[in-house]
Amino acid sequence: MKDIRNIVILTGAGVSAESGIDTFRDGGGLWEQHRVEDVATPEAFARDPDLVLRFYDMRREAIQTKEPNAAHRALARLDREWEGDLLIVTQNVDDLHERAGAKRVLHMHGEHLNAWCTACDARVPWTGPLLDRPACPECGEAALRPDIVWFGEMPYRMDAIFEALEQADLFVSIGTSGAVYPAAGFVRNAREFGAETLELNLEPSQGTSWFDEARHGPATELVTAWVEEVLGA
Repeated sequence: MKDIRNIVILTGAGVSAESGIDTFRDGGGLWEQHRVEDVATPEAFARDPDLVLRFYDMRREAIQTKEPNAAHRALARLDREWEGDLLIVTQNVDDLHERAGAKRVLHMHGEHLNAWCTACDARVPWTGPLLDRPACPECGEAALRPDIVWFGEMPYRMDAIFEALEQADLFVSIGTSGAVYPAAGFVRNAREFGAETLELNLEPSQGTSWFDEARHGPATELVTAWVEEVLGA
């Protein structure tokens, strides 16, 4: 690690799975008994907003009962102690990285504990339900929706992510399937920019072959060991 200064870490559902948060899809292609097409697209929201809002209200409530695990805490320690540049780009919409203490976090797919007003474009902290169409705290319109990037929508802050990848000496992918783009392509972007690449995942991802090194096992074990290795303690 002596030549490594700038690190970009991509985290996916596998980081939060051991905190009791379901991974995005199970083997049947369902997400908590719903088809993704019914709850995670703009078309679904236009077709049946009550179904979508009820689904995300349940998710938002559940997220607040979960706790960070050892993988979140290890990454927070790395964030705290690493003196070079570091960016944790997460596909997750929970707040467990932040609750563990991490500061340098970018949520590319949005956040459960935010709401987005489609009338005034404000994004506001939100912990309660949206089903009853509450007024936007900024403009007063009843136009709030989950601040979540749905399929067919552009992930947040892609320019900042690519800028970090361009400067990275090391790219680490943790707990992600390698199936959802554009995040699945970050390893190739990092390699093109000259970074070393490492996968930490429960099992080989769809993009394992693109990594210089891959380690497989539970995130709580792998991430903790890797952070200790990086920090030399």
